[in-house]
Amino acid sequence: MLDVGCGDGLFFDALAKLPGVELVEGVEPAAALVSPDGPHRARIHIARFDGSFDLGRRYSLVVMLDVLEHLPDPAASLRHALSLLEPGGVFVATVPSFMAFWTRHDDLNHHYTRYDKTSFDALAAEAGLHIDQSRYFFHWTAAAKIATRIKEALIPGEPASPSVPPPVVNRALYALSRLEERVLGAVPVPFGTSLLVVGGRRES
Repeated sequence: MLDVGCGDGLFFDALAKLPGVELVEGVEPAAALVSPDGPHRARIHIARFDGSFDLGRRYSLVVMLDVLEHLPDPAASLRHALSLLEPGGVFVATVPSFMAFWTRHDDLNHHYTRYDKTSFDALAAEAGLHIDQSRYFFHWTAAAKIATRIKEALIPGEPASPSVPPPVVNRALYALSRLEERVLGAVPVPFGTSLLVVGGRRES
């Protein structure tokens, strides 16, 4: 499988545990995000993800996890990702959702947009992606995003890197996210701060 925009391979170990996955490799355009002595360095290609990136292999799974929102031409990158799938291969993407949740965090991370199902459907149609499933997740963070938008409207300022919560807080929030997924994962909740899309190349 191929992880596009993989950074330092943060998700490689988890992706390698998926059924049927024999090899995980990635491509990352920003060399500064890849540690020279990182444990996955040998399987990370530092290169632009455009038509010039083709290792001669086709993949059963290509993922773009919080990548498309960073790209000035997401349709071209999505189209190229689909071209690297083997017949019947699966494409998975996550993106931040709803422009109503836009905060300075999006500015800080150089996002071009946030998606909803309608806008992602349009992107998929342009790129040739057949969507099998799409759903929102991280529902509980919607209230936090709205509160942040109100705070930013009342207190102007420049984008700044957020501080990492203490480990005990991080663990509690992680547990809350896992609980939400177990309880609401199969429920079509019409909002959330992220959107998950699963599909494949549309056959002509």
